Parts: sequence; C-alpha cells; structure tokens
Amino acid sequence: MKLNHINLGVTDVPVTVALFEQHFGFKPAGDGMPMNDRMAFLRDDAGSLISVFKAKDVTYPKVFHIGFMQDTPQQVRDMHRQLTEAGFTIPEPHENNGRLTFYFDTPGGFVLEVESFFG
Repeated sequence: MKLNHINLGVTDVPVTVALFEQHFGFKPAGDGMPMNDRMAFLRDDAGSLISVFKAKDVTYPKVFHIGFMQDTPQQVRDMHRQLTEAGFTIPEPHENNGRLTFYFDTPGGFVLEVESFFG
C-alpha cells in the first residue's frame, strides 16, 4: 500500500502551487487534472499527489503539518536559505531528537517542515 494523495484547503492556490513547484520539485499532475485559481493537482518524483483547493477559512489543528525529508543536514540549511531568499519568514533550523529541522507557515495557511537526520 502507498499513500495516494494529500488534499489541502488553501487560501491561495497559485501561491501554494508556486511554493511546491519552485522549492519542493512538484510538477502539474497532468492527465487532464485541473490547474487553475480554484484547484490544482501536483505530483512529486515518486508519483505522490498533492491536491490543493481554494478555501475561505483555512484552519488546521495545531499539530498538522507536511514534512519533507532531506538526505543531509546541509540540504536542510540550503533549503532554509533558498526559502528565506525567496522572501519566506522562517525560524532558523534547530536540532531536535537527532535531526535538523525547521517549520514554517505557508502563505496558503498550513505548516511545512523540512528535516534531515544526523549521521
């Protein structure tokens, strides 16, 4: 069994799509799946799907987030630098339970995490 998709309600579909495409390597899902201001479907290199739908009131539980694993702590630092240079306000990466990680609030209204284990 593998994860088929994650569906997100977001305040801004185009900004969310740009974040996933420019910084996390997602591409339009294709196969006739919509890509517009109200909804979009994106795939990663493993074929996993993220769907984003325009929502007026985006509220997620405090613990909800989507995490992206990097191969090395240096890649976490590089991703942090890339995102901050792109204008995102993100706390510095920190050590937590044997890994280097950072979390940030996206313009779409949800939280993303980028992490890597040490060693």
